Amino acid sequence: MKNVLTAAVAIAMLTAACSSSGATQKADAGSYDKLPGETGKPKAGGTVTVALSPGLNPNYIYPYEPASQNGGVIARGLLWRSLYRASSEGDKPVDPELSMAEQPKYSADRKTVTIALKDYKWSDGTPVTADDVVFSIALLKAAIAEDPANWSFYTPGQFPDGFTVLATDPRTVTMKLTKAYNPSYLLSMLELIYVLPSKAWNIAKEGGPHLDYNQPKNAHAIYKYLTKASESQATFTTNPLWQMVNGPYKLKTFDPATGSYSLVPNKAYSGPGESRIDRIDFKTFTSTVATFNQFKAGTLTVGTLDSGYISQVDALKKQGYNVYGAPAPARLDYLTINFKNTTNHFDKVIAQLYVRQALQHLIDQPGYIKSRGVYNGAATENYSTAGIGSPYPPDFGTTPPYPHDTAAAQKLLTDHGWKVVPDGTTTCERPGTGPDQCGAGIPAGQPLSFNLIAANSPSYVEARDVAFVSAAKKLGITVKSETKAVNYIYENYGNTFAPAKKNEWALLDSGSLYQAVGYPSSNTLFNTTGSFNLGSYSNPAADKLIDASTFGADPKALSAEVTLLGKDLPVLYLPTPDTLVVWKNTLSGPPSSFRSLLSFLYSPELWYFHD
Repeated sequence: MKNVLTAAVAIAMLTAACSSSGATQKADAGSYDKLPGETGKPKAGGTVTVALSPGLNPNYIYPYEPASQNGGVIARGLLWRSLYRASSEGDKPVDPELSMAEQPKYSADRKTVTIALKDYKWSDGTPVTADDVVFSIALLKAAIAEDPANWSFYTPGQFPDGFTVLATDPRTVTMKLTKAYNPSYLLSMLELIYVLPSKAWNIAKEGGPHLDYNQPKNAHAIYKYLTKASESQATFTTNPLWQMVNGPYKLKTFDPATGSYSLVPNKAYSGPGESRIDRIDFKTFTSTVATFNQFKAGTLTVGTLDSGYISQVDALKKQGYNVYGAPAPARLDYLTINFKNTTNHFDKVIAQLYVRQALQHLIDQPGYIKSRGVYNGAATENYSTAGIGSPYPPDFGTTPPYPHDTAAAQKLLTDHGWKVVPDGTTTCERPGTGPDQCGAGIPAGQPLSFNLIAANSPSYVEARDVAFVSAAKKLGITVKSETKAVNYIYENYGNTFAPAKKNEWALLDSGSLYQAVGYPSSNTLFNTTGSFNLGSYSNPAADKLIDASTFGADPKALSAEVTLLGKDLPVLYLPTPDTLVVWKNTLSGPPSSFRSLLSFLYSPELWYFHD
């Protein structure tokens, strides 16, 4: 699950739009909503120093870290390319120029998918072949067979289950599906397939015989060998396994104590980009303050900052940096609801839609955005699972189904049998299942009281939660807020991976989550059996719509799913903060390569220094 929740996962996700509610504040802070164009005459050489997001300390090198691994993957996508490169634009599923394959072609029944590979090479000069794709999927299946939690995007019975993959010629991959997928959804899954070297890695021990990875037993043995080798951080730069790459870079240095690392160009790389930069240094940080201080000191070339630094835009520009900011496409910020928490009958209370509607009415998204104590104008309202700027919007558009309205929240409660005591304790005075009663399983005298676990970073997380707690108190709703470290939250709060702790949290604000940019399906997130359904939300109607958007061909299916989830409230929606991308004005490249940093997708092979 950490794969999705940490920003490194960036595996594919997030557009740029600005709401009118934040426009004035953004102007006050300095203009940053215009993406600078490519400038200057390229010159070869130089070192780019990249600031990784605080808390993202990579300690693993194999592209798919097992569930037991606490940390992130080094240079994801830069050593080994994914079959398709995620786009930085909200209306495009993939970046065709940076993908290793042409767009998939489908049979009439969508059960046969043909993929033609482009001309990529391994670092030893041999070609990347269809066998390498088959090998990569075999290892992914082996990982899931060992433990479904070994891949955060897995839902039982779905991708990569239920299909066979064949190398029908050296450059052609053919997938045979038992159940057709929506082409956009399948593409979002293929973005997550990293192409690995079948001829160099098909061994189960150093110097061992080459194995037939099409046999599950062998694939599992290979997987165990590779993941075991990936635990040896001291050998990341010396183990020949990790030097066989198809991406634009090779690993030069790695610091096990901090997770910082350096890359140098892979001279055999045959994909797009000239890799003019001599070296890319990725630096880890413990806080956004530490990151910002290094920007001030001028030691960083490129990185991101959260919206809490919006007031520093002009200062950064004067110091010689470009600054671009926007809400990342398909990024979601919300309060996760725990529908399985039985503490104080919370599960019975929160099962009532009117209660969730009342709580959503208490969230003042426009006010949070304007507040200099929360977003400082650097955020956009969002009320659906599609995120900002999606080509699959809900039928209510940008009009919130449950806008900020304290009176409406109070009326919902009183109409359903609650005695609202502002700044006191609101209790159920009409128990029962009638239309004007509290609901099934809610006893007389039941208070509206529960807890909220909040991440300790970024700063706006605690600020928005404090505002919500205050608004709830005004209606006699007691919300006990507690702050926890982000990594602790990732490891301990989520019913799919920590069911024993289900009664320890009612609401959870872990920061942000990123979905597939081009096709932000809630499959795995909000379907009943979803592997990442942290709060155990369950609605048969939602399951049906998610199933349709996953397997059907109707292009409107995803909008129908998004509409229902916007109205049924599996979570409480919060504004989407802007992310600030900061880079020295002596560094340039295609504008899209800097926009993609909103989604933590790095393309330094496209960058260059200039005078």
